[in-house]
Amino acid sequence: MYLNLIQLAESFGVSEKVVEGWIRDEGLPHTPDRRVLLFDRARVAQWAATRGLATKAGFLAATNPALSTALRLAPLLQAGGIWRGVAPPEVVDIFVRVASGMHGATPPVRELLGERLRAAGGVTYAPVGGGFALPHPATRITLGRDSGTLALILVPAALSLTEPRVDEVPVTRLLFFIAPSPRAHLDLVGRLSRLIASGSLSEALARGAPDEEILRVVAAADAVAADAKKQEGKA
Repeated sequence: MYLNLIQLAESFGVSEKVVEGWIRDEGLPHTPDRRVLLFDRARVAQWAATRGLATKAGFLAATNPALSTALRLAPLLQAGGIWRGVAPPEVVDIFVRVASGMHGATPPVRELLGERLRAAGGVTYAPVGGGFALPHPATRITLGRDSGTLALILVPAALSLTEPRVDEVPVTRLLFFIAPSPRAHLDLVGRLSRLIASGSLSEALARGAPDEEILRVVAAADAVAADAKKQEGKA
């Protein structure tokens, strides 16, 4: 799916001149077509995620209702787990542990994922504001339909990241995920961004909510997403 310059600017809530500046200064992916600029939705969504703009990108909403229904966050988080008090030097080790316990992936695939996660530049952290980031493997691997995982990693000390931050809030909350496919990756970025933007997860974490309550918060977000899809289907 391609967007034109006006549609892309509206999706981000910025002017067309800002988008032109992103093209010139930030390497925003685009395709010139007979004096018109076109933007591939998937490529721009990935560009946005790596720059902390995912929560502002309305076009991240999934285009495949079946996929959006299948990818529920709560079961993925149950699989990946909630990790508290993780020191910054241990974060990558947790990524590898989460990947090694992922269902639906063969041992060789898990081993390959571990190697890529430990490699320099193997993880894209994608800060999205409010102390959150959405780390994920920098390169995609197409996994089985029933694969994928999500982990909430809470770091007591701020992470030092090379990627630009969205605000001045130190990054201490990581929603690390591995998607089963590039299309599912796009859906997960959008779903997680909306979960963060809703504020419900932040409120639960601020209260020091136990794991069970956090899972209920995420399950409630799944229910809201499923209900929205039903309403779209009736419209």
